[in-house]
Parts: sequence; C-alpha cells; structure tokens
Amino acid sequence: MEILYMLVPLAVVLAAVAVGAFVLSVKSGQYEDLEGPGHRILMDDDDPMIPNYQEERKRLRKRK
Repeated sequence: MEILYMLVPLAVVLAAVAVGAFVLSVKSGQYEDLEGPGHRILMDDDDPMIPNYQEERKRLRKRK
C-alpha cells in the first residue's frame, strides 16, 4: 500500500511531462504539414540533372 504513495505522484509527473512535450511540439509546428513529406517522396528530384533541362522547360512554357 505504501508503494502507491510513490507511484501515483510519479505517474502524475510522468503524464505532465508527456503533455508538456506534446504541447511544445505543437507550438513549434511539428504537426503543421502532415501530408507534405509523403508527397515529397513521390516527387521526381532528378529533373535538374537532365541535360538542357532549363532550356527545354522555357521552350515548353513559350508554347502555352
């Protein structure tokens, strides 16, 4: 029974630390963009490595 006198306050302190860490992460913007990283994986980052990419892109824009 005496162990409860130590475990209950310890559990409350641990819960307070967890809530505090969550609040700090929300305030720092950790959860602002949940879909962006998933979409960035699908984006093709190889385009700038294509020879004459910039010239081809400008030419295609002029057609439109």
